[in-house]
Amino acid sequence: MSTPADQSPSQTVLYSERLLPAAWIWVVIAGIAGTFLLAFVPISIEVGIVVALVAAVGLTVLLLLSTPVIRVTADTLQVGRAQIERRWIGDVEAFRGEDATQQRGPALNGTAFMCFRGWISPVVKIEITDPADRTPYWLTSTRHPEKLVDALRS
Repeated sequence: MSTPADQSPSQTVLYSERLLPAAWIWVVIAGIAGTFLLAFVPISIEVGIVVALVAAVGLTVLLLLSTPVIRVTADTLQVGRAQIERRWIGDVEAFRGEDATQQRGPALNGTAFMCFRGWISPVVKIEITDPADRTPYWLTSTRHPEKLVDALRS
């Protein structure tokens, strides 16, 4: 097991964020589980409760397993399963509100790497300068765009 004191400076995490679902997503999962309960109550209340619990646990596990993590170290940027060396990162910009909507929509380059979550409005645009990479930029949702930009500029 590695402790922070054992980590080299290049492995020290400068920024980390898990793009967890918003509260309303959990309400939807509870509603779906409740629907299963109501559907199976005519058969048996016990069966209904078991099916509802299995549905709630299953949906929760699937949702958490699909939740991406943004992690910045001195050497790398990781967004979900994608990772790039920071030496290939150019300009970095944060967008909120209508500007974020424009970046996710009309201003979006179809060849960009995208990691969006519908429940997180702000985005950060990260220019990729690697000449061997045809991806012009990464665009990712984040709840703390200014902190992510600061970490990438440090």
